[in-house]
Amino acid sequence: MSSDDEQRQGVAGGPQDGPPEQLALMREFLRHEKQVPKAKPRTWRGAPLAKELPVARVMVNKGVLHLDRYFDYAVTEELDADAQPGVRVRVRFGAGAHRVRDGRREGGGLIDGFLVERVAESDYQGPLAALAQVVSPEPVLSPELLGLARAVADRYAGSLADVLQLAIPPRNARAEKKEFPAALPAPAPPEAGSWGRYEQGAAFVGSLAKGGAPRAVWTALPGPLWAQEIARAVTATLASGRGALVVVPDGRSVERVHRALVEVLGEGRHAVLTADAGPEKRYREWLAVRRGAVRAVVGTRSAMFAPVHDLGLVVLWDDGDSNLSEQHAPLPHAREVLELRAGQDRCAFLLGSTSCTVEAAQLVESGWARPLAASREQVRLAAPLVRTVGDQELARDEAARAARLPSLAWQTVREGLRSGPVLVQVPRRGYVPRLACERCRTPARCRHCAGPLEAPDARELHCGWCGRTETGWHCAECGFNRLRAQIVGARRTAEELGRAFPAVPVRTSGRDHVLDVVPGAPALVVSTPGAEPVADGGYAAALLLDGWAMLGRPDLRAGEDALRRWIAAASLVRGQADGGTVVIVAEPTLRPVQALVRWDPVGSAQRELAERAELGFPPVSRMAAVSGRGEDVAEFLRVAELPAQSEVLGPIPLPVPDPGRPRRAQDPPMGEQWERALVRVPPGRGAALAAALKVAQAARMARGASGGTGEGVRIRVDPPDIG
Repeated sequence: MSSDDEQRQGVAGGPQDGPPEQLALMREFLRHEKQVPKAKPRTWRGAPLAKELPVARVMVNKGVLHLDRYFDYAVTEELDADAQPGVRVRVRFGAGAHRVRDGRREGGGLIDGFLVERVAESDYQGPLAALAQVVSPEPVLSPELLGLARAVADRYAGSLADVLQLAIPPRNARAEKKEFPAALPAPAPPEAGSWGRYEQGAAFVGSLAKGGAPRAVWTALPGPLWAQEIARAVTATLASGRGALVVVPDGRSVERVHRALVEVLGEGRHAVLTADAGPEKRYREWLAVRRGAVRAVVGTRSAMFAPVHDLGLVVLWDDGDSNLSEQHAPLPHAREVLELRAGQDRCAFLLGSTSCTVEAAQLVESGWARPLAASREQVRLAAPLVRTVGDQELARDEAARAARLPSLAWQTVREGLRSGPVLVQVPRRGYVPRLACERCRTPARCRHCAGPLEAPDARELHCGWCGRTETGWHCAECGFNRLRAQIVGARRTAEELGRAFPAVPVRTSGRDHVLDVVPGAPALVVSTPGAEPVADGGYAAALLLDGWAMLGRPDLRAGEDALRRWIAAASLVRGQADGGTVVIVAEPTLRPVQALVRWDPVGSAQRELAERAELGFPPVSRMAAVSGRGEDVAEFLRVAELPAQSEVLGPIPLPVPDPGRPRRAQDPPMGEQWERALVRVPPGRGAALAAALKVAQAARMARGASGGTGEGVRIRVDPPDIG
């Protein structure tokens, strides 16, 4: 509808046409009669164009790959002042070239977008549509954020519009009206404090305070001081006149870092960005950062794009946590995004955890970052004593056969309860272990691609990656030909502990109800991995039960993830000098168990990295998952121009989602049988792989828009779980 048409309709619908409806219209007219009349934000028919830079390049919020480019629109004189680079706009999109009137394209549906830049002339030779509306004059898209979003989209074979949806929160008009005070002056450089426990800790903090940009992979000592150490690193960065960004996996960690920052810096120097905050509060905090009112940010994964001014430090805590992997397209991981920011802004980088992922070990191995760890003497002082109970001891233990808990575990709990709470970590339900040799526990893998072997529903043995059937399997280590699997429920263990110690309160922490802190009084705290609360003064002891249920998941990262969760729980226990003891029920000869006993997560990650390099596994190689209906996946792989040396594993059928459990973002549609293929390329070919998959997917979507079947194929670059 044109502006002239709307005006004619307004005249025809005067007060004389009917009483009740027209009275409402009259009240609306009187409410706005003092406002300056503006041309209708529709086609702007006949409105003069801006005298300078009359063309706006807009990223429309379509989120489809074949439209992942800028579109040119005309800027009217009325919108000239507000239509600045970075603002939100609304445009007409989808009108055909034949719908032209007075030299302007008309029609199409209204859609949101971001104005990227203003130029004098358009590369498009046809008539342009005019900007429909400037939603807000607030410039929310800076050139730095645009460059980061484009780099993330290219790395993950996604669209820029999808990344911008993750990077910029929805607008809230009330929040935009708030006036923010000027940023507080830079604080004084802090003392090294507990950073002095690390061999290069004081030097790292000193470099930040002097404006340096060190990159470090930090293996934190066990205990609660990691949040205070992050706060000191942030303070040192602010002292140099720069900003800092801290990303942690969950709200509990955000609260700990927030309290530490308040303790060190005081109020008003940092913003908290979490998805749990309401729309207004989240956008208000985000605007405080964008306008420079605060120079430091702490938040969950959504904060990885926070527009911090003069960014001097990015910090990521516990990069192995699955919460740091985004569940919306294009599914980026916070670690990779912060690595891109460190390179783009030339700022310091700190990747910290009590454990060590293979990706972190690769950063050190490649020389991109340097290790930041404590001496073995400091580790022994801070870590608890770790004792193991294996299968052979369980077989000889009468108590274990009767109640599935060894005598050592009972004794440790009884002694620990004399001086404080005892933590009991039990695996979540639903862990499906992979198969392993019954004699030596070596995981069973495919002879062709080294993928995990599976036998669902006791059917024939086949590979979980390439789908080949395996006949005549025998263990490569000991030659034995029998397999084993073990699934142990968590509820039964918790009930048995409660009956065994009836006079002691039992607290539980899990998905439905997660505790943050428990008192230091004697109690049993039964928790699933990742939900362990912090105890005042530390736990007196901890039991890590059912190790096979965690080590046996059909995933390349099963051992690494199990060690990370064990160390995270054991880090909450008092040091060995204070009597802290950890008992783990798992085969003592397994590498993750040995790494826990020695408290050597870095050594375990380095050995795992060397093995993956030999076998061509991520992160040494780059990998992408292509999933969809079988015929769609086959057609996609046929037409995709994959880079040289690409290797396709599969496709294999994906499990059908259980209707009884909540549906995840990446699950196949309910009732459909999907397949998945893995595409693997050697080092240095990851960018080419992402580009090839993006081109093939864009072409497929374009065909779907013209009547084909453009839906049904999903791409995930660097999938966290590949079996």
